[in-house]
Amino acid sequence: MAARSGVGRAALLVAVLTAVSTVLGLVRDAVLAAVYGAGPQLDAWFVALGLSSILLGVLGTSLTRAVTPVVAREVDAEGDECRGHPGWWTATVVGTVGLGVVGVVLGLAAAPISVVLAPGLARTDDGTLVLLVRVVLLATVLIAATDLLAGLAHGHGVFRWVALQGIPFNLVMIAAAGLLGPRYGVAALAWGFVVGSLLRMLLQLWPAWRHRWRLATRVDLRSPGWREIAAMVPALMLGQAVVNVSTIVDRAVASTVQEGAVSAIFLGWRLTNLPETLVVAALMAPLYPAMGAAAGRPRELRALLHRGTGVTLTILVPVVAALAVVPDRVVALAFGRGSFDEEAVALTATAVVWFLPALLAVGWRHVVVSASYAVGDTRGPVAIGVVAMVVNVVGDLTLAPVLGVRGIVLATSVSMLLAAVLTSWYVADRHRLLDVARARGQVVRALVTGLAAGLAAAAAAEVLAGSPDLLVVPVVGLAALGGQQAVLHLARFPERRVAGEVAALLMRRR
Repeated sequence: MAARSGVGRAALLVAVLTAVSTVLGLVRDAVLAAVYGAGPQLDAWFVALGLSSILLGVLGTSLTRAVTPVVAREVDAEGDECRGHPGWWTATVVGTVGLGVVGVVLGLAAAPISVVLAPGLARTDDGTLVLLVRVVLLATVLIAATDLLAGLAHGHGVFRWVALQGIPFNLVMIAAAGLLGPRYGVAALAWGFVVGSLLRMLLQLWPAWRHRWRLATRVDLRSPGWREIAAMVPALMLGQAVVNVSTIVDRAVASTVQEGAVSAIFLGWRLTNLPETLVVAALMAPLYPAMGAAAGRPRELRALLHRGTGVTLTILVPVVAALAVVPDRVVALAFGRGSFDEEAVALTATAVVWFLPALLAVGWRHVVVSASYAVGDTRGPVAIGVVAMVVNVVGDLTLAPVLGVRGIVLATSVSMLLAAVLTSWYVADRHRLLDVARARGQVVRALVTGLAAGLAAAAAAEVLAGSPDLLVVPVVGLAALGGQQAVLHLARFPERRVAGEVAALLMRRR
């Protein structure tokens, strides 16, 4: 069994490696925007990518979320040698074969499906959208296998290889778009997606071979591990389906609003969600299996939950403040070149602003939901997800005709805030894992420090009003961080220690 490092050090390692992958992901999106612009080609790509994400989310992600705590508990009970994980073996066979079959069926029905996914695009599609859907579906089995291997690695306390997987994938996608895109169009992205997905999977096989984890293509439906996984999967699948219904409706409605709306919403969320990817996802990589291992120790699990929510808010608050002050500058710096014109920048910046409440809600809920999953409760979060989905769909249909992109994004943010509040109440009331008073204090302190961060960011932006984006964006970000940290230390809030803990981890040697 791999020796487990502390959650803090593991989270730092994952954050550093994920940062490299995320920067490359941002470069990838910038190249896509420059080559294709916010137009029908890029809209079609994001719609096709959305179908793949839906399929993977409903089955692949659900299995991965279910296997990680099961494997973590099995590893906790092992000695120095991996004895194998029959539940994981079974989940891998069921997941990859099931996705393969469903992918073939969806590929054959790609034409009518594209009409449902993007009615606005389908009316003028020349066959590109159907081709993209079929090619991207080829990669779903590879991605599912990659994610399940990642779940196995996390269960064993090995995180670095999972955090590295985005690097080869993004390099392939950058090459496909930058070198082949101008000649072969958006189809180059789809084939690059398949090749990059294959490289990601091959990278995840290395730690399994190195640590001699026992891999097998066996199906053991009677194993305790599989029975536990199978009990969790239906609710997780429903939860993922709920999330993806919201995504489908968002993009379908956006395709009818105006040309480039799908791209603006997708890129706006990608940019807004970067901090969540860097911080919360990196934190949860080691925190989730640690929660699974602590499922029978409520005090320890509660401490892990509040540590996660505290770090999440402390890191995200100054980011939200900076993005709120200079969203157009950030979008222009990230994507404003080539075919991505001023109109596309303005539309994407609008999406960024209205997505900001969702960023905080998603980060908080990610931690809280993981605690619920760790104790085997998936039904509560899923039921809350259904409520949030209904709010989002109704909001899309009623607000989009009036507010356009703003209405679609506002509906998403409101639904995510509602889901975060209801999930927190549920975990506190049902499992006593969330201390309401402590959580309320964290939120109030985040609001106070967020106000200070916003004022500092606005002052910096005013001083640098005529300066280039490359100077304004980092200075405004630093001003927001400085304003937050000043209040944290002057008021002696407990979150003031977060920066010091991270710095100590950076200085600590293994």
